[in-house]
Amino acid sequence: MDGSFYGFVVLLFAAVILLIEGLYLWWNSAHGGGAQRIARRLKVLAASGGGKSERISILKQRRFSRRESWDQVLHRHRFFHRIDKLLIQAGMQASVTQFVAWSVAGFIAALVLTAGAPMPLLARLVLACGFLLLPRALVRRTRRRRLVRIEQQLPEAADFIARALRAGHSFTNVLQIVGNELPEPLSGEFRTAREEINYGVPLAEALHNMAARIPLTDLRYLIIAVIIQRESGGNLAEILGNISQIIRARLKLVAQVRVLSAEGRMSAWILGSLPFCVLVMMMLVNPKYISVLWHDPTGVQLLWYASGMIVVGVVWLRKVIHIRI
Repeated sequence: MDGSFYGFVVLLFAAVILLIEGLYLWWNSAHGGGAQRIARRLKVLAASGGGKSERISILKQRRFSRRESWDQVLHRHRFFHRIDKLLIQAGMQASVTQFVAWSVAGFIAALVLTAGAPMPLLARLVLACGFLLLPRALVRRTRRRRLVRIEQQLPEAADFIARALRAGHSFTNVLQIVGNELPEPLSGEFRTAREEINYGVPLAEALHNMAARIPLTDLRYLIIAVIIQRESGGNLAEILGNISQIIRARLKLVAQVRVLSAEGRMSAWILGSLPFCVLVMMMLVNPKYISVLWHDPTGVQLLWYASGMIVVGVVWLRKVIHIRI
């Protein structure tokens, strides 16, 4: 009992330290002295006269950590580069170090909270791994919602650019106008592209950077049309008008498919979550009855078989209801 208590105290202390460290890193990256100095310099150097300007990094390589030693270590692994790319696409200001701190804190917190629960070690580890992956799931959800909003704004942006080009504006000025007139989050991406061009980045590279931050096929069509027009000529306003019509037609088809597949998606959610809900309910109502599954060897085998069948069923249902358009 003493060993369990001391272990609980050590894990709780580590979780609190990681939480405090994560909060400090977040506050310092957003409101620290270095961030404020960079914001002031960018505000002075920015060519746009708007009242609210986006703060972008003037460095070629993004920093993964405030500490130089950690930043060099994190840059050596592709895994952390993928995390950084995910954070950029989600539009989050958190760094890779903060993301890793949140994940580790969730893993330790799950182990601490389930220390006294009547659960097998394997179930505790699975639950802790779920909390470890929870920040990634939340970031991916934020990324998906942001991309959906941007995709819905693309037809209006294409029409806006086409009208501005017909009025005689240059494309670089159109980027600034779109960044000031359209709502977020698409306007912020156009402002970032405009500011990159002001800092000397070529137009094609700035547009490719925007496509990397927004991995949407429709946006890539728009960017490819702009680049080809600048190299070979043509009526860019007419091309953008046609692209906006195509995007609207595709979004309409996507909405129809979502309506028709709503029943299948709901069935997948219910069938996928029902075994776990029943397991948790039986653990709360009669833990001795359900504990046979992980105390008896036959019950452990049944759990493995059930887990494999659930995974196969969820993957199969996902393949059925996922329709690419």
